[in-house]
Amino acid sequence: MSRRVADLLVETLQASGVKTCYGIVGDTMNRIAHAIDRSQIDWVHVRHEEAGAFAAAAAASLTGRLTACAGTCGPGSLHFINGLYEANRNRAPVILIATQIVRQDLGFESIQEIDFDDVFKGCSVYCEMILTPEQARRKTVAACQAALTKRGVAVLVVPADVANAASHDEAPYAVHARRPLIRPSDADLDEIAAILNKSDGITIYAGAGCAGAHDEVVATAARLMAPVAHTSRGKDFLEYDNPYNVGMTGIIGGGAGYHAVLDCNVLLLLGADFAWSQFYPNRATIIQIDIDPTHIGRRHPVAIGAVGNIKATLEALLPRLEQHEDDGFLVAHVKRFQKDVAAAKAETVSGPDAAISGTYLTKVINKYAAEDALFAADDGTATVWMLRHIDTGGKRRTFASLLHGTMAGGMASALGLQKCQPGRQVICLAGDGGFAMLLGDLLTTVQENLPIKIVVYDNGKLGFVEIEQKAAGLVPVYTDLKNPDFGEVAKAMGLWGDSISKAGDLEEAVQTWLAQPGPAVLHVKVNPMQLVMPPSPLVAPEAVVGMAVYSARAMLHGKGHDVWEMMVENIP
Repeated sequence: MSRRVADLLVETLQASGVKTCYGIVGDTMNRIAHAIDRSQIDWVHVRHEEAGAFAAAAAASLTGRLTACAGTCGPGSLHFINGLYEANRNRAPVILIATQIVRQDLGFESIQEIDFDDVFKGCSVYCEMILTPEQARRKTVAACQAALTKRGVAVLVVPADVANAASHDEAPYAVHARRPLIRPSDADLDEIAAILNKSDGITIYAGAGCAGAHDEVVATAARLMAPVAHTSRGKDFLEYDNPYNVGMTGIIGGGAGYHAVLDCNVLLLLGADFAWSQFYPNRATIIQIDIDPTHIGRRHPVAIGAVGNIKATLEALLPRLEQHEDDGFLVAHVKRFQKDVAAAKAETVSGPDAAISGTYLTKVINKYAAEDALFAADDGTATVWMLRHIDTGGKRRTFASLLHGTMAGGMASALGLQKCQPGRQVICLAGDGGFAMLLGDLLTTVQENLPIKIVVYDNGKLGFVEIEQKAAGLVPVYTDLKNPDFGEVAKAMGLWGDSISKAGDLEEAVQTWLAQPGPAVLHVKVNPMQLVMPPSPLVAPEAVVGMAVYSARAMLHGKGHDVWEMMVENIP
């Protein structure tokens, strides 16, 4: 038996563009692992499959290229699920080869038997088992094509006996993943233009669907004299070289973006699926354009919804738009944004022995990072500081679990980014909780010689969760973390490591850390009392009441010093 199904499967993956596969080998996937070893696909042996899925998701999101994971039957493949949800929600083309026990034992509650179709249907665009060797090529092609064209996760279940069987001659099925040009009809464009031409006080709210359409969005803003607010996922594509930019809205956004959206007469939603309905205007006319028809009007009622690629749609819409002359609405919001940015950049420390705030740490990293650096942040305060204080400049990219909202994605995503972009600087902004959760894969950076730079924001707690509890009027419980010296942990694992806690040491430490030729960990003790403040004057009444109740309860519990410190650190 010379050529097996495992060989055919790997050959098809390679032909579909797969360059890297993340996973852990085991009995049911040994034959596939050997086929990968003989191929041009690079195998990355992670320490936990969840990290492998996050890595694949980040690489696929950045490159648009099909990226693979592979796991053993039962428990091995189950470990991928959290990262696969991350990939699917970010429309990242990832394929999981989920190996299965032999077919004759299926259906008898055998050891490690899992119904993968049942498990993965919520986080995939395709999930099928290869039932016979004769199906192997056709189903592998179908899985790859689904991941690339539907932009999501494909799960291909491969029983061990099928992988080991002799391959059969099949018709030459191949992946076809050309993307069509999609834009609204001329009638729809005329209707949209008619509303925009007769309106003033227009705001553009743009999201990740505007990737590749920067110039067209800016040109539309210029034509309409419209401020451009952007979602957190739209940051990389819209904030640079954009004189109309007014930043983000929402709880982690700023006042300019918040008011530009809520105070407008017409809101033009472009490739944005922002989930929080309270940040949409109630009285404005809303026009929404999105490539996904299921996104139209699902967050807030809209007057007109049209389906189209943003770049192609704006190219067709711009000739229909009249030049607006009144720039009062635009200027007011841009000036507010510029004032807020200047205030944020003016942050200083009281002296060399002062504590380090998370925001100040992020601004120092922003200052010294490479102009094309890739940033991956853990969910929580690290993500907020990244989105608020890392300037992208059109060359940098930022990654975080913004749609799935899971912990532990930062370092694992950085692994995938560095693997697919070996010549670029990759920086992980890690929370102490998220970093510890998948700490074992710090060893993967050494094993794979991936020179990612990891900074640990050590506030000794699950900071975002604590803020949520305080906002609800609760004295925080179960949020404290007892952390080791992560710099020393890194050294024990074979990386460069250092730890600091004083502001006077920060700039030199950051420069030294970023200059390391290999993987490096900088452990920074940050101010545990710094809060994520919503855009002023937006503070939900229930949050105000909640904080007041928390303060009273904390005083009664003998934590008056904590309340005082929180007020000093967060109230100007």
